[in-house]
Amino acid sequence: MIVSTINVNGIRAAVKERSEDNRGLLPWLANTRADVVCLQETRADDDQLAAALAPALAAGWQLASAEPHLKGRNGVALLSRHPFAEVRVGFGAEEFLSHGRYLEADVDGLTVGSVYVQTGEADTPRQLEKERFMAALAERMAQLAATGRDAVICGDWNIAHTEADIKAWKANVKKSGFLPSERAWVGTLLEAGWVDVVRQQHPDVAGPYSWWSWRGKAFDNDAGWRIDYHLATAGLAARTVSAGTERPAAYALRWSDHAPVTVEFA
Repeated sequence: MIVSTINVNGIRAAVKERSEDNRGLLPWLANTRADVVCLQETRADDDQLAAALAPALAAGWQLASAEPHLKGRNGVALLSRHPFAEVRVGFGAEEFLSHGRYLEADVDGLTVGSVYVQTGEADTPRQLEKERFMAALAERMAQLAATGRDAVICGDWNIAHTEADIKAWKANVKKSGFLPSERAWVGTLLEAGWVDVVRQQHPDVAGPYSWWSWRGKAFDNDAGWRIDYHLATAGLAARTVSAGTERPAAYALRWSDHAPVTVEFA
């Protein structure tokens, strides 16, 4: 099973505005080996999402989605080459049920979740909301782990766990996304048995980064953040064959400010 995750930064832009020169989400889907693809920040309702992905759906991809409650914000989805056995929107926290930030499905014996953790802002209500979401997500992950099923939660976590996961870490120690409390929270998930499979495959290296600002020379200088993770249950993580970021060869080939992160499990 090959699982990819990508924050598309707006589904309609990803499939239309950036489709010249055979780039964009649709050409990528046509060429990827992935069995399941987790999407974040679709910024579209269910009908708009299905319309944007119509060529991929006609080619056989199955779609499940959690549309956002605010126009132009959030939205997560799953694409699969295999039928969904069951689809679940949200994780039981009433506050976030309609936000379009979490979706999970059972596919071919594997539970796959697509998550979009909100961007916070230190010492503001936005950060408190992010922390409430994090707590609810951790509770759901504990429930999943307790079932003994193979599971992987993929997406844009908007947290760089360690100094190796962000190029300019010294400039961001007091900013949301690299706050000590956020980094510690990721640590608690790992201590509970979840495995960061990309880091497992790439220990003691900077990155591989998965997000770069559109501005300046961030991409060219590889001044990025690694905030798109696959966190897998231990048994599944032990069967990791390969894991990494599909970094475009050049700035002009980008169709999102994130790059796909892809993991193959035996």
